[in-house]
Amino acid sequence: MNSPKPLRSRVALLATGGTIASSGQSRAQLQDYQVDTKIETMLANVPLINDLAEFECEQICNVESHQLNDVVLVPLAKSVQDLCDRSDIDAVVITHGTDTLEETAYFLHLVIQTEKPIVLVGAMRPATAMSADGPLNLFHATAVAIDPQSRGQGVMVVMNDRIASARHVTKGHANGVEAFVATEFGYLGLVSGTAVRFQNKLTTRHTHESEFARLVNLDTLPTVDIIYDHQGAGAHHFSASIQAGARGIVLAATGQGSLSPQGEAGVKLAREQGLSVVRASRVWQGWVRPNVKDSSYGLVAAQTLNPAKARVLLRLALSKTEDSGNLQQYFDCY
Repeated sequence: MNSPKPLRSRVALLATGGTIASSGQSRAQLQDYQVDTKIETMLANVPLINDLAEFECEQICNVESHQLNDVVLVPLAKSVQDLCDRSDIDAVVITHGTDTLEETAYFLHLVIQTEKPIVLVGAMRPATAMSADGPLNLFHATAVAIDPQSRGQGVMVVMNDRIASARHVTKGHANGVEAFVATEFGYLGLVSGTAVRFQNKLTTRHTHESEFARLVNLDTLPTVDIIYDHQGAGAHHFSASIQAGARGIVLAATGQGSLSPQGEAGVKLAREQGLSVVRASRVWQGWVRPNVKDSSYGLVAAQTLNPAKARVLLRLALSKTEDSGNLQQYFDCY
């Protein structure tokens, strides 16, 4: 008597647009292409992917990722949470433009309460290009999403045969196929075809351990600006943020988070007006630790978060507290 065939995993496939959903007028067109491909067409272009799982598709939007904001991100987070709460959904895969993919990934990493795998995936070449990378990236993202090892890993980014944590991945190249790179803490693992191998495990808090999971006031997250410090910088950027009603500022400072004289003046002005200020680094590798000036100014050190991700965390943390000491604890843990 034949044993019953095991049920395939059911994956929710959400699409937001980006290069992975784009087409050009020739196979050599690698810029100025159009985001015009819906998720059903993308799926049909990778027929072998149906051997991996069954799919439930939803087109969230179809835009370049630098156009995304809370109008899309908040409903996206709520959709992902609803899907993860369903017993018939085993994992979620999200196609996304690469420009701001790391921000969306880290946001979901903090606000979704689940142990189910959530994988973001994109491409650096449109589907019509020679050696398009999107189809294999999507196949690999699905392979990782359905793998039992992926459970409890938080939100992941899968591109170019590598599995990265949303916490430790960034876009490190404007054009190359291997644009996404892990920080010095490394990748979570590798994927090749249907073979998935994890090598590392994340130690910071996320998803099912996050205090920000199921945050009820996602619709009213405070405004946080990023200000880039440099030689001869002016304090007028800080004044503009204050006047615009920002509740927080992330300063992309130099080196280990060193502030220019104008940066120090701007920080002092922002703190006097009640804004929370996080000191990060414009250098994408390294560690910005709390120092003596943080205590005197009431600043928060970003630890190993880059400015974009520090902004994500600060917005969420400000929904809980404005005390700089308590904010620092969030940056220490997440």
